[in-house]
Amino acid sequence: MAIKEEKMVIHVAHSPDSDDAFMFYAINQNKIDTKGYRFIDVLSDIETLNQKALKGVYEVSAISIHAFPYVADKYALLSSGASMGDNYGPMIVARESFDVSELKNKKIAVPGKLTSAFLALELFLETSDFDYEVIDFDEIIPAVKEGKVDAGLIIHEGQLTYQDEGLVCIVDLGKWWYEKTGGLPLPLGGNVIRKDLGEEVMKEVSEILRESIKYSLEHRDEAVEYALKYARGMTKEKADRFIGMYVNELTVDYGERGRKAIELFLKEAYEKGFIDTLPEIKFV
Repeated sequence: MAIKEEKMVIHVAHSPDSDDAFMFYAINQNKIDTKGYRFIDVLSDIETLNQKALKGVYEVSAISIHAFPYVADKYALLSSGASMGDNYGPMIVARESFDVSELKNKKIAVPGKLTSAFLALELFLETSDFDYEVIDFDEIIPAVKEGKVDAGLIIHEGQLTYQDEGLVCIVDLGKWWYEKTGGLPLPLGGNVIRKDLGEEVMKEVSEILRESIKYSLEHRDEAVEYALKYARGMTKEKADRFIGMYVNELTVDYGERGRKAIELFLKEAYEKGFIDTLPEIKFV
């Protein structure tokens, strides 16, 4: 009898955050059929994942939508796994309130030049010519509190905890984008898959990842409980709220709104000279 050939190992690189842990819970805990593939988690901050994707290191990776034009030769966007800020998103926070017109004259801590948050800030300020310092995302709030910078561009759970640290929001870039575009979500992160795996593998892996997200949404309490280990001290209630912001129907599939949002986000960035190329956007 012929021995059935085992399918390949798929490294899935993502941020060590509660929303990503929630997404991949069903795969990591063997709650769904992985069709013979063996999935291995690789955890790293999003800016590091963007840099790794430039080299095509992992078969599947979370990346910033801002980074996609630079990796589109190697990767296709998976139709599930998006992080969209639907009338909320990355924020500029500071110790004291000031008018947004003063932002261009402030030193701003940012979580990485390839993050979508940084691109959204460039679009908001309509320039790349401002004073910023790249700092690890989880060090931005302390840097603002300690006065090392005038303001900070925060992502991840900091969007729910900055007030606990005595900071104020100067602008919510997700809200700004929503109002500017007549109701589109701000595209922040997506999952990509290497094109050299071939169409069949890409489609099978895409379906497995989608089923994992759907499983977590349908078994929310147990998936949130699992994700708490990545919630960096948030209460279960706050972690559940954060997960709900970034794992929802847009995460299961971009849909027309999500696809339109990505196209507009990158088109505006290209037209204003903030990205060098405008790729063909292929979803798997």
